[in-house]
Amino acid sequence: MRLRILQTTDVHGHLLPFDYYTNQSDRPWGLARLATLIRHAHSEVGAANCLLLDNGDFLQGTPLTDLTAQPDQGWTGPHPVISAMNEIGYDAGTLGNHEFNYGLDWLTETLAQARFPLTCCNVLIRRGTTPTEDKTLLPPYLLLTRQMQASTGRWHNLRIGLLGLVPPQILTWDHAHLSGRVDVRDMVESARAWVPALRALGADLILLMAHTGIDPGPDRPMMENAARALARLPGIDALLAGHSHKSFPSTDHHGIPGADTSNGTLYGTPCLMAGFRGDHLGQLDLMLTRDAKEWHVTGHQSRLLPASSVPPCPALCTTLDSAHRHTTALTAREIGLTETPLHSYLSLLRDDPILNLVNGAQHRALAAALADGPHAGLPLLSASAPFKTGGRGGPAHFTDIPQGPLRLRHIADLYGFPNTLCGLLVTGAEVRDWLERAAICFNQIIPGLPDQPLLDPSVPGHDFDVIDGLSYAIDLSQPARYDLFGTLINPTARRIRDLRHAGKPVRHDAHFIIATNSYRAHGGGPFAPLAETGLIYSGTRPVRDILADHVATLGQIAAAPDPTWRFAPQPGTTVTVETGPGLRAHPADIAALNATDLGLTDTGFLRLSLPLPDTQPTLAHPVADAYMTP
Repeated sequence: MRLRILQTTDVHGHLLPFDYYTNQSDRPWGLARLATLIRHAHSEVGAANCLLLDNGDFLQGTPLTDLTAQPDQGWTGPHPVISAMNEIGYDAGTLGNHEFNYGLDWLTETLAQARFPLTCCNVLIRRGTTPTEDKTLLPPYLLLTRQMQASTGRWHNLRIGLLGLVPPQILTWDHAHLSGRVDVRDMVESARAWVPALRALGADLILLMAHTGIDPGPDRPMMENAARALARLPGIDALLAGHSHKSFPSTDHHGIPGADTSNGTLYGTPCLMAGFRGDHLGQLDLMLTRDAKEWHVTGHQSRLLPASSVPPCPALCTTLDSAHRHTTALTAREIGLTETPLHSYLSLLRDDPILNLVNGAQHRALAAALADGPHAGLPLLSASAPFKTGGRGGPAHFTDIPQGPLRLRHIADLYGFPNTLCGLLVTGAEVRDWLERAAICFNQIIPGLPDQPLLDPSVPGHDFDVIDGLSYAIDLSQPARYDLFGTLINPTARRIRDLRHAGKPVRHDAHFIIATNSYRAHGGGPFAPLAETGLIYSGTRPVRDILADHVATLGQIAAAPDPTWRFAPQPGTTVTVETGPGLRAHPADIAALNATDLGLTDTGFLRLSLPLPDTQPTLAHPVADAYMTP
């Protein structure tokens, strides 16, 4: 008997093949295109022998979900994503970390609209002695009984056990929403306990819907990307992964221990990961054979079906038309004007106008919140990172806003996450440590050598915080002090040089206030959870709304960022970087870096070569860096 499992994951609100940030239609992604592929997949084996599952991160990610589907935006219908999934006919789903971005009450109300069951076994309302004794937010498992047809023509009841899992880091990433309301367990610990329990309940097959990626290792407790460890658990028949926005089987995971990208297995367990934003449908065919006692998986085939190969489903487009029109009208609202284009192609290479704008908005809002309070006299800084820097999002994953009107869709593009504003009381030592963690996105560069790759591809661009209100240099001849998980790996390394505030060196015992977002304040990424000791302000409004207010107040944006950071001199040294080909429309920016266009890569990125500085800029009041290790 053949069981066909169809997977979507990390759709992130991409329902129609439409880009709400650029107003471009016919994009090669979206659930409406996947609906066409799903219908074809059903017709090949019969709908009865298919199971359609979603692996999480479906409720957040575009203006359709982050604006229209939120309260006070004039939309009175059901959540557009839930409407679409109901119409397509999902069999089950699990949660991703972004499902928690708007709080538990909102999540509970939204999921109540679903006509399909959801499960998650490691998000807890009350912790028990063992995982199977926990009281969980959602049902800890699903046991679906389906009548399926075998190759003989006979029909059989197949009992399919489903376990959903989400990264335990949700308690960090959405601390303000979840702290004190839920607890989490390690994904591997939970699955290890629940798999035999599901067998005891009569499951013929057990599938893991794990919102987690394939990390090369080593295994650690409370891993964010634990697919390899989960695949090694006994009793697993198939693993559906996600979260990392990568694909499996594909070249994304060549060379990772245990990953067989030819056969689509992790340590021999059939595995599937269907990309993100609805760019692929995952299709896993399990061949089942029954002996005298039970069914066994005796073969499998994994495929990724590209959304770009089919047109969108007309019926689903009709269902979504009202929400779509509401969103386009909402995002067309003019907020202000920009005198120059705003783009993120060079956000990792220079002082960036976009980060300066976001940091200015955070600074202004926090200053107003703290006015006349006990911390009003302390120096106020602001930290933000670029969100669209290519990487795993591809060569089009950049912000590129033309000169002229700034509309609400542009604000959503500049700040794509529903983080809220926080204020932290920090020391100079903590500021320096913050910047050391941000600088891990760069490779170590050997002085004097040509065309060395600048960026570490394993580090997402949104880990590169820039702190406005300071000036500093990044010494690329030094190795990174921390790794991607925030572990100190080179205790003697110091990339941050000449760190100053108001022209004077920052001492370790100085005190500052930093405006940042809730994700970073509570330790998101490789950063320390400074909110645990230094939180003095926690807002409820999304930074995106604060940014919209800031732009409206300014009226007109002049893209001239304050000098903040630079690369330390490395004479005779050049580096290469991959960015979006759209940068070619901004030749003056390329020329300002003295960069050379090396052409497009096989994956469509624009490759640049640029020199590192030969000399240090002359300072008005040069003084030594008097930083002292605490």
